[in-house]
Amino acid sequence: MPPRLHLNLVDRGRALAWVQEGIRLREIAARLGCSHSIIVRLQQRFLATGSVETRPRSGRPRSTTQRQDRYITHQALQIRTTTASTIRRRLGVATNTDINEQTVLNRLHDQTLHARRQLGRILLTPRHMMARLAWSTRHLR
Repeated sequence: MPPRLHLNLVDRGRALAWVQEGIRLREIAARLGCSHSIIVRLQQRFLATGSVETRPRSGRPRSTTQRQDRYITHQALQIRTTTASTIRRRLGVATNTDINEQTVLNRLHDQTLHARRQLGRILLTPRHMMARLAWSTRHLR
């Protein structure tokens, strides 16, 4: 199992308590199933700030809430053939928000759901199929 990249708040507090008890950092990391460097950075952050909580970071804020993300996922799973634009419109009606189709695709990708485009091709008529079969049998070596 690969090591976890993030620890929740409970595990951070638990790790810090173990550090203060004198347990080795690698042993703490093994108990929590993460890399020892995560425990080192956690200890450094606590010594610098006095807190184990993550600090706010710069960057563009998310355009959807967690509830809207769940709605997008639910819509995609409920109707498997629906498109991102349809989900976007339904979300707009349900929550009065306007988001981009790419945002919908990003949220689905976060949940390991991948949108697929419907195959766009002209369907062959029975007459065309017969003609193709006749041509292939004539040109068979």
